[in-house]
Amino acid sequence: MGMAINNLPQIREECEILQLSEKQLREIMVRLHRDIEKGLGKDTHPSSIVKCWITYIQDLPNGKERGKFLALDLGGTNFRVLIINLRENHFDMQSKIYAIPQHIMTGTGIALFDHIAECLANFMMEHNVYEERLALGFTFSFPLKQVGLTKGILERWTKGFSCSGVVGTDVVQGLKDAIARRGDVQIDICAILNDTTGTLMSCAWKNHNCKIGLIVGTGSNACYVEKAELCENFEGGQSRADMLINTEWGAFGDDGALDFVRTEFDREIDVNSVNPGKQIQEKMISGMYLGELVRLALAKFTRMGLLFGGRGSDLLFQRGSFYTKYVSEIESDKAGDYTSCMEVLEELGLDHATEADMAAVRHVCECVSRRAAHLVSAGIAVLINKMGEPRVTVGIDGSVYRFHPHFHTLMCEKIAKLVQPGLQFDLMLSEDGSGRGAALVAAVACRESQQQFA
Repeated sequence: MGMAINNLPQIREECEILQLSEKQLREIMVRLHRDIEKGLGKDTHPSSIVKCWITYIQDLPNGKERGKFLALDLGGTNFRVLIINLRENHFDMQSKIYAIPQHIMTGTGIALFDHIAECLANFMMEHNVYEERLALGFTFSFPLKQVGLTKGILERWTKGFSCSGVVGTDVVQGLKDAIARRGDVQIDICAILNDTTGTLMSCAWKNHNCKIGLIVGTGSNACYVEKAELCENFEGGQSRADMLINTEWGAFGDDGALDFVRTEFDREIDVNSVNPGKQIQEKMISGMYLGELVRLALAKFTRMGLLFGGRGSDLLFQRGSFYTKYVSEIESDKAGDYTSCMEVLEELGLDHATEADMAAVRHVCECVSRRAAHLVSAGIAVLINKMGEPRVTVGIDGSVYRFHPHFHTLMCEKIAKLVQPGLQFDLMLSEDGSGRGAALVAAVACRESQQQFA
């Protein structure tokens, strides 16, 4: 060990490209704000990058919703079915997770919806509601063009899905058809929404200031409450003041708007992804990519001879081998302690790492996750500034926000610097948002229709 050279200063210098200055963040905010305005505008929407879809949800929960509701939450490699019994001030909830086998993720749409309908029927059987007619809220976390509360056209698959015959069609109809093919259960699909909307709804049930929903997990997206008169694509008579907008901000940067801060690592991730050129901001933020960003940087520094004495390992040079959960684990070590870092490096076959190497690995993780937190913060600050409300609660869900040890603090500090003076905000972890939120949207929809028929 006597002759170990400390390469940390040079690695820190190499990592400076991963740091966003205040000036860069403010430029990003200007560009995102402009893109959101384009998404909301009637004439600019068709060509806009950040779509700002109208969700057709105009009422947030008021706490008076009652009854039994189903929710279906499809957002990744598995999906959840939930049954929720809303009572005064509290609710019971049971749920079950079902896997989606790889061959179904890449098979036909019909097979996908048949699989979901079968799981739904089994779930109803297990919970003794097989004979009842229940309302269901459907959380579908892929880019949707909403045409109504119960009609959503799939824009494109993301997150490894590629089921044929679904893009360009109404996914609610796809599920209804599958339920009808079975003919054994009675389910009314009351609403389709995405996970950000569900997160907002579930937080708003507890906290009436909640006006923004945010996901920082496998993907990244946000929704917020906008004044209906600013939603130029909303056809349904401006009776009420508010409309929930699903920004689909993961696509921000698809036109090059973020190129001035992207690195060679970002470009490499994009080129090797299933959707090159798409979801550019998401690829700098979300859990699907953070670990790989770190791996690419570590691999580069190893090839430069700055890390691990220039000796890597098969896994270090293998795409996808550095999981995002490793980033959270490594950053959870106390200063000067490298227990988790050592375990991760051993798993990757890098047991020859020195303490200086571990300090460098930790620094790379911190740079990648701090950049993600700062990008998310800039986006949230844009929404808070746009809404101009004196105090807004942001409901947040997703594995990165939930499990990363510093993400919350990084966001609090950065948003505070970027919002207009006098605007206050809180960040609220959504307990199980997208599932409960879907049931709440169904409950609110039923509350509405009951008032109409009353």
